[in-house]
Amino acid sequence: MSTQLTGRPADASVAHWRAVAAATGPADRATAEQAVRTAYRAAGLAEPTEFRWYPSPLAAVTELLDHREEFGRSVREQVRTAAWERARTAAFTALGPTGWAELWGATGAELAATAALPAERVRAALLDHFAPEPEPLGWEESRLPANKELRRVAGETRAKVRLTVLDAVAGQHDAAWFAAFDTAGTGDETLAALAGVARQAGWWWPFENTVLLSERPVALHRDEAGRLDRADGPALAYADGFALYAWRGMPVPANFLDRLTDLTVERIRTEENAELRRVMLEHFSYERYLAESGAEPLHRDATGVLWRIQLPDDEPVVMVEVVNSTAEPDGTFRTYYLRVPPHIRTARAGVAWTFGVEEDEYRPQRET
Repeated sequence: MSTQLTGRPADASVAHWRAVAAATGPADRATAEQAVRTAYRAAGLAEPTEFRWYPSPLAAVTELLDHREEFGRSVREQVRTAAWERARTAAFTALGPTGWAELWGATGAELAATAALPAERVRAALLDHFAPEPEPLGWEESRLPANKELRRVAGETRAKVRLTVLDAVAGQHDAAWFAAFDTAGTGDETLAALAGVARQAGWWWPFENTVLLSERPVALHRDEAGRLDRADGPALAYADGFALYAWRGMPVPANFLDRLTDLTVERIRTEENAELRRVMLEHFSYERYLAESGAEPLHRDATGVLWRIQLPDDEPVVMVEVVNSTAEPDGTFRTYYLRVPPHIRTARAGVAWTFGVEEDEYRPQRET
């Protein structure tokens, strides 16, 4: 990629910021605080007079909701947003639209799922903790004055929490952007200081007088694709108990994982939440579900068997059962189940879809 900017190689930048995004354990608070002071000075602001540390974003938001007026005005715009805009403008000007898109694809996009997605999950969890969405009401119930007032108050609370969350700088969860800016070499003193905070801390809130900083998680569990994932506890956990639970990237309630140990076909079939039902089905295994539910094959040909599982209030699960043509070390042949779109009607079409071709184009010379 041709550019007038100079930064570290994309692979090195991605590797560095991937490690930052996944870091757990206590911050080097002195280093983080000095980086914040540098960011304030570079932004033309007086240094903050106080630093307050919290074990999690939940604890920091709790403090902000109770004592927001004590900390002065938010200076996030000057400290974070302005630096971000300068770096993005410099990269876009030097590289052009295509060059910037290529750079982002090789850096930030690579990290977005593992760094930016946890930030979105934390935001959603904070909203649900402080201001859960009210249960839907029938038309008559919704018109009752008491219910209308409750929903109005809930809406105001949710808006207040949302604004508080948006005032945060995501710290290590901003790794995707730092990877791109590092590679482009667009950093200035403010951006470099923000990167220094991100290497040490989780979310933080810059105010005129006081800076609130949260520690990084104490535990992070992900699957091979980098998604939040743990079957026997929280996938992301903070020291004060604030935690996110997930199965292969799918958010699940804290008590849901305990219920996966004694699943039955009937429990899966009667689960009302379609997303949780998919998690249950993956944990139970499609092969076992097919065997125990008495499912009938939809189509069979030389490539395999096409199965269809009808689920209430959800699209059907359609899978192709194929046998590996290469023997295992013990001489057996392993069976695989490949999920395909619901519109697939033949086994050959399903296998062809997994290779990205149409059914009439799928003519392998040798299958492995």
